[in-house]
Amino acid sequence: PQKGEKMKTALAQVRLKTGDFEFNFNSIIEAIDEADCADCDLTILPEIDPADLGAKDLCMDEYCRAEQENLYRRIADKASGKTVLLGNILIKGGMVLSSPDGFFEINGRKIFVSDEYHENEACDLYVLAKNRYFVMDSDLEFIESIHTKSDFVYVNAVCQADENIYAGGSFAKNPRNELVFQAPLCKKDVRVIDFTSAAVFEDEPVEQQIIDVTTFALREYCENTGFKRVILGLSGGIDSALTAALAVKALGAQNVLGILMPGMYSSQGSIDDALSLAQNLGIKTEKHPITPLFENFMEKIAHERCQDLAEENLQARLRALILMFFSNRNDRLLVSTGNKSESAMGYGTLYGDLAGGFNMIADLTKTNVYRAANYINKSGEVIPQATINKAPSAELSPGQKDNDSLPEYAVLDDIIEMYIEQSRPHEEIYEKYGKALVDDTIKRIYRAQFKRKQCGLGVRLTERSFCCGVNLPVAQRFYC
Repeated sequence: PQKGEKMKTALAQVRLKTGDFEFNFNSIIEAIDEADCADCDLTILPEIDPADLGAKDLCMDEYCRAEQENLYRRIADKASGKTVLLGNILIKGGMVLSSPDGFFEINGRKIFVSDEYHENEACDLYVLAKNRYFVMDSDLEFIESIHTKSDFVYVNAVCQADENIYAGGSFAKNPRNELVFQAPLCKKDVRVIDFTSAAVFEDEPVEQQIIDVTTFALREYCENTGFKRVILGLSGGIDSALTAALAVKALGAQNVLGILMPGMYSSQGSIDDALSLAQNLGIKTEKHPITPLFENFMEKIAHERCQDLAEENLQARLRALILMFFSNRNDRLLVSTGNKSESAMGYGTLYGDLAGGFNMIADLTKTNVYRAANYINKSGEVIPQATINKAPSAELSPGQKDNDSLPEYAVLDDIIEMYIEQSRPHEEIYEKYGKALVDDTIKRIYRAQFKRKQCGLGVRLTERSFCCGVNLPVAQRFYC
């Protein structure tokens, strides 16, 4: 650009994979070429170092580090003659450059790159390059936390990092602190930034955010681990119904198999609801009753019926046995269906309904499960209304209902959110729900930690998730 002209800048929100250097190379070069077609002076991409893509201790592997250095070199060779920022690494003139203070001069402009925001940094363009994991309904607050007096770009990757999802949502602001660009969630987007034209923040409903992120996470997990198909148990309940609907949205109906496993206490309504769901989604089902297996176990091994917790858990474990058998035989990923409310209370059976390799709704309270289910149904019934309307039940004993052993979900979820997600003082929660109920709930949260330690991978959707962000001790005497 001539002196006094704006530098033509492209923001490239790209899809990346932890440790897949060939995929990342192709994704980055494709974005650079797309920006080059628009005759840009500078292309800004996210951080691509494995440590910044959730590689954990993989980034300490010497071969992994060598591949990363080689990746920068390959990009510089391929993008010779172009100017590219990859996080805090500058590719220019075929060279790989870094700056100890974060400042670069590009075409006479002073560019500052940082992984955190400093409000009074003097520069022509501020680049905030930090892959930020997704937290639902937090984008507007993040955008409004930036008060810039220069051109400003925030760039985020689109990538699964185990529990954490880098979901994009990159944006740009001008020196008047006006939003000028906002990228979508979980999608590649290469855009030339017009810093002169203000944009309106697109406030996507939180339910749509949940759908976008959880379905992206399942697709990425399957692609990264080699699975092409999934299997899950269909109970006729809301959790398995939402999980099935999300799985279909992620992978297509042809890649989802639902297994019905009615037991001696399963209602005909639950069976009918599960079949209606499968028909609405277009997925195949199989039906394998567990009653014969249960009765054989009682006769040959237990030798007596006691109607106790062991028998309830046995039903759940027989179902897991069936699911894991077909998972192994047909090379299908078993997706589990427990929600955050149940997880908090330990309301699940180890090696039973908690079995599975991936859980899309692990960080959704029961209240948010219902919100997402109703949102999916807004254009027509997908999840049967009977499933949404009926009282939740594990159906492991006659007439059993969740609220026989749990507080009402509206109350429970509010306590979980106040205590776990918001870290509110005990006295504040006592004022709302009473000391006895709150203390009992908190005690149960701690006592269930041993179960959560043995669960499969889940998708983090909140800042304080049991998947990541909450680290309670298993063996402790404070809450016991």
